[in-house]
Amino acid sequence: MADIVQDPLARLSEALAERASFARHLVAGISAQGNRRRSGTLWRKDVIVASEQTFPDVSDVEVTLADGGVFAARLAGRDPGTNVVAFRLDGSPDPVPLTVGEPRLGSLVLAFGIDDGGVSVRLGVVHSLGPFWHSRAGGRIDRRIALDIALPRREEGGPVLDAGGGLLGISTLGARGRVLVIPTVTVEAVLEPLLSQGRVERGWLGLAIQPVLVPEAMQAETGQSRGLIIMVVSKDSPAARANLHAGDILLTIAGESVTTPAAVAQHLGLDSVGKPLELRLIRADTPFSVTLTVGTRPSR
Repeated sequence: MADIVQDPLARLSEALAERASFARHLVAGISAQGNRRRSGTLWRKDVIVASEQTFPDVSDVEVTLADGGVFAARLAGRDPGTNVVAFRLDGSPDPVPLTVGEPRLGSLVLAFGIDDGGVSVRLGVVHSLGPFWHSRAGGRIDRRIALDIALPRREEGGPVLDAGGGLLGISTLGARGRVLVIPTVTVEAVLEPLLSQGRVERGWLGLAIQPVLVPEAMQAETGQSRGLIIMVVSKDSPAARANLHAGDILLTIAGESVTTPAAVAQHLGLDSVGKPLELRLIRADTPFSVTLTVGTRPSR
């Protein structure tokens, strides 16, 4: 009986070890002077990607690949919208091509990174799945993939593989330390502009906003009970040029109700810069509309 139970577990262990051995060539350690080493992923020849939020403002780093080799690397670009940073180095090997993994709720995953002993690997499951979503910085993340593992910050940015060896993306830490995956398709979408331009241009209004209840007396007239109150208007921003003020309540953008910052971000994608956008608001219990031209989000 013991052998019957042991064999499947042994086969599972061997399969996971084989996956780890196959994927370790993707794992990179990234060191910036005066900062602790962080994890990254060898995405293609001479290109390392990592989680943008973990890195200080640096231009030159040292990359150590798990399979050997130390390379000088330079910052190619960073995108806070999708939390992706890219570095260029010279002379790295071509990573073994991987298929793009398809996340499945409850399926096993392996998250790789760098710790004091070298390559680290953590076994977990896909805890929850959702459709595309927008970050507060305006980036579109093509799937919401949350993992049921704990991940130290230094291991954030390493590759995440499914049990079949497909590349799901790279790891990142979300709100309250929840481990998320930046999907492969999202990384690919921003990589070319990062390598060629150093950034990803997205739309910008220049507003700091937060959800608020619409005054009860205005709910019937406006047709909605919630909106977004403007807390701050950035100087020289599209919102400032449109004469928007702190205390105004934003109701709709392009005729669509907006009740969360993420709903606003959906109107500020890659193709929104330079286009007119109609906003409907309330000021001093009086509804009004303005049309402004979407600007380019500042790089930091």
